Amino acid sequence: MGDAPSEKAPRLSKRTDIPTVSRCLSDGTIVELLYDPGQGTTAFAVWREGTWNIETRVEHGTERLVPFSPNNNIIKNDVVLLPSAPVDYGTKAELLGEIRHFLHRYVDTDPAFEAIAAHYVLLTWLYDVFNEVPYLRFQGDFGTGKTRALLVIGSVCCRAFFASGASTVSPIFHILDAFRGTLVLDEADFRFSDEKAELVKIFNNGNVNGMPVLRTTVMRNREFNPRAFHVFGPKIIAMRGSYDDRALESRFLTEVMGQRPLRRGIPINLSGEMKTAALNLRNKLLLYRLEHRSGLRLDREAAVEGVMPRINQILTPLLSIVDDAAVRAELRRFATAAYEGIVAERSLSTEAQLLAIIRELAAEQRTGSVAISDLAPRFAQRFGEEYARPISPRWIGTVLRQRLHLTPHKSHGRYVLAVHDQSKLAALYERYGIGEPVNEATA
Repeated sequence: MGDAPSEKAPRLSKRTDIPTVSRCLSDGTIVELLYDPGQGTTAFAVWREGTWNIETRVEHGTERLVPFSPNNNIIKNDVVLLPSAPVDYGTKAELLGEIRHFLHRYVDTDPAFEAIAAHYVLLTWLYDVFNEVPYLRFQGDFGTGKTRALLVIGSVCCRAFFASGASTVSPIFHILDAFRGTLVLDEADFRFSDEKAELVKIFNNGNVNGMPVLRTTVMRNREFNPRAFHVFGPKIIAMRGSYDDRALESRFLTEVMGQRPLRRGIPINLSGEMKTAALNLRNKLLLYRLEHRSGLRLDREAAVEGVMPRINQILTPLLSIVDDAAVRAELRRFATAAYEGIVAERSLSTEAQLLAIIRELAAEQRTGSVAISDLAPRFAQRFGEEYARPISPRWIGTVLRQRLHLTPHKSHGRYVLAVHDQSKLAALYERYGIGEPVNEATA
């Protein structure tokens, strides 16, 4: 009698090595890439059930998460700055105080903006909790300290990636997609229109989660295969001017540099001491991320009243991590000033001028509609000298339809604009800062 056939041992599923920078797993485990520049090694800081360990791999289902190689040019050449190990930071207030002291030691900014910048650094380590983030910007001529501000603040941000206007745009897409960190970009006034257009795509898509940039790639077999690059995350930039896109401009928290003499005590050159202090802060900020990332939530009650939703959209995540009442008040002042600036700029536009005439004629005629043939001469009389073209009813109609999305209709042989439905016009009056018309007879 032969031996009974033995049962085959179950086949173990083969795990795939996945080079990883950061991962938040479904069971609450957080994995973060470390780089020890002294030893020239990479590893993971792994957070599980309230404690952390340093590990060389993490197995998760059919995946094996492995660190990027320490020989990766991006890592060993400090293109992306990483922590080396979690370090105790004390309390949140002590950590923020240490960040502010570090910034104050090397960068000269307005004290209120210094406090905002310190909280922005903290936000970069928690940004992936939120769906939107603002950007930080330093603006001014050469020699005003913009680049110094980028180097110092960027050195303590989460997975900061340093680039300049001399860089081509393609590696920026790839590194942002791979490391999901903070883009620190100097000289963001790109000289060439195609580079600027690509950069603006990153900025326009990068402050809202789930809005990747699609770029064309072709497989070896010539199969068309567009790739989605994830560019969401904090961004700190330096530039001399501004962008033409007002929607993009509304995403920035801006400090204008060089408006006062340089504060005494600012070192002219950065030393190795700064790099050591920055690494120590990154290590403390890493532990703060590990301890607080899972419990952080958006504070919807922090929204600022009386400003446009876009401004609240970008500021609420930052306000959600701010406990200091003075810093919250400063951010609210910033939001109000930004909103007033946008309204003031809009009030000088063609659309605002036309809306002012519409409101005047609607108040005078009280007929429920305003004739386009009446709008044109009043507009020409008031603003015609500002335009190098004749002010015709046809042109007025084009502005109404294409810029204000108001549709005139024909009535008794004339094109008129209905004004009896005040809801849409009221929203436009508020958007463009158009006040109630002045009654000249009683003024």
